[in-house]
Amino acid sequence: MDSVLTAELVVDGLVPKVPRVSPDGRWVAYVTAPVGHAGERPTGDLWVVPGAGGEARKLASGNDLGSPRWAPDSRSVYYLVGAQVHRAGVLGGAPEVLTSWSGGVDECLPLDAGRVVVIAPDGPTEEDRRREAERDDAGVRGERARLSRLRTLDPRTGEIRTPDVLGGRHVVEVAARSDGLLAVVTWPVPDLDPGVLHPELHVVDLAGGTVRDLGSAAVEARRPVWWRGDDGWHVSYLGVVPPGLVGGCAVFDVTEDGVHRDLTTGMTSCPADLATGPLALFADGLDTVLRQLDPATLEFVEVSRIEGQAESLSVSRNGDVVAAVVSTAYEPKNIHIGQPGGLAQVTDTRPELRGVRWGVQERLAHQADDGLALDGLLVLPPGRTREDGPFPLVTLVHGGPYDRHADRLMLDWYPSAQWLAAAGLAVFLPNARGGKGHGHDFAACVAGAVGLDEWTDVLAGLDLLVAQGVADPERLGIGGWSHGGFVAAWAVGQTDRFQAAVMGAGVSDWGMLAATGESGPFEAALGGSAGWEGIGPHPHDRLSPISFAANVRTPVLMLHGADDTNVPLSQSEAFHRALRRFGAMHEFVVYPREGHSIRERNHQLDVLRRTRDWFCRWL
Repeated sequence: MDSVLTAELVVDGLVPKVPRVSPDGRWVAYVTAPVGHAGERPTGDLWVVPGAGGEARKLASGNDLGSPRWAPDSRSVYYLVGAQVHRAGVLGGAPEVLTSWSGGVDECLPLDAGRVVVIAPDGPTEEDRRREAERDDAGVRGERARLSRLRTLDPRTGEIRTPDVLGGRHVVEVAARSDGLLAVVTWPVPDLDPGVLHPELHVVDLAGGTVRDLGSAAVEARRPVWWRGDDGWHVSYLGVVPPGLVGGCAVFDVTEDGVHRDLTTGMTSCPADLATGPLALFADGLDTVLRQLDPATLEFVEVSRIEGQAESLSVSRNGDVVAAVVSTAYEPKNIHIGQPGGLAQVTDTRPELRGVRWGVQERLAHQADDGLALDGLLVLPPGRTREDGPFPLVTLVHGGPYDRHADRLMLDWYPSAQWLAAAGLAVFLPNARGGKGHGHDFAACVAGAVGLDEWTDVLAGLDLLVAQGVADPERLGIGGWSHGGFVAAWAVGQTDRFQAAVMGAGVSDWGMLAATGESGPFEAALGGSAGWEGIGPHPHDRLSPISFAANVRTPVLMLHGADDTNVPLSQSEAFHRALRRFGAMHEFVVYPREGHSIRERNHQLDVLRRTRDWFCRWL
């Protein structure tokens, strides 16, 4: 007998993340946490499973548990709970609390038995405590910033030392090579803007107390890894293809003498994760490809193709065991382990979903109006086929825009395909230009042009489904979260063909977002301008849904977190006021304490039920 898909099944399920292969390849550590957390802080569990497959064992639990890292001898795992470093032995014993750093710890990386590198912000000073106690705490932007610094922890004594390296730079990530030298990514300040715009790469020798600067890195530099070629050591990392801020991700490489180069120029897939080897996961259309760098040709060579979505790549010391989190069309996220040539599922974190009857998920391939090849997915109601159409159909647009709909199980807390399909709705999941999986040029072409060609890409796929008799043209809906929420808001100002829309944490005014969002320069690049660029109208005005609010006739459900710093609440507030001014049917819901993603269990339940009820009401 089939199980009924409830909102509780969606948000109470456990999700595996951050798998870490032990250096010797015998074990994989990973974390599980529920989709939504019922308490004030999310709880998580730390597990280990044999690298050859077998039963998983729980090592530890705690609030905000994450960032597992193996000791070099593969006998224990370091991890964070409540922003403090803990350690658990693989073969048993009670977990140990190793730090009580007043500023909390961002990351830890064990180097040897007596030394762990930690990235930790400066703790509050006595003056800071006095100011807080006396409420004499006026803040001046740019002053008293708490930089995260490179520090060392002695796990035997708990002593933390701060070597005099990297000056006033904010430390973001670190990777160790076999002789103990560190590759370190830093920002000039802790804030995303402008920190992420001006990263630098350094080689740090903690034993000698020296630093060698490798120069400026690409915007959003992250995931540094070491590898060795015939010409010596290299550091590779992920970053945005220059010179613009909108575009695909690339693998960059830096030699010991400071030569920087892009190793993925011209590729029509997009690197999504990087690990020692270097091995990299590439978003490739609806699937994922594992590739390894050939040091002789400096080209990434395909090792294996993984159906659906794979993320969080990890590799053993000698590269013979790899792990990743994988989801396919009808299987939720699970840990997959194996040799680079092929991975196999070793966990079953959502057994409660086995009895659910899923809607058939179909891959789509079609063309844009200008002939550009596009892909996407179609999900039909469970037990139904195309011949049962036409169906009421909801188009769900992904976020980003640099993201994609991979061929994975489409079951999430935000408006998701299988959740809507269970209510009898067909769902179209388009991959319009601007997303990942088709190379840099495909992603970069929306710079200063959001809502234009990407919107006609969406319409091209929708028109095809209408022509094929799958979608009922009189019962169409559109929705999405973040950038998907922007496209939904854009759509209802451009056409009356939709009978319902859901705008989740969406953008209504690109100029205001450039001025108030935490990633302002990126938003200005997407919208084409900022409001301080002289007297308007500005280029972003013609791309902002707020400019077309007078045209809206479609009922709109607006959902937003009160504490969102990515797309601030003011974006929905402005659209709400505009729709109210013009008498447009809409509902505006604000979730207290929530950021850009909704995390609390009851709020996630509300999002699921409210969005499905909205579409069912109007379609």
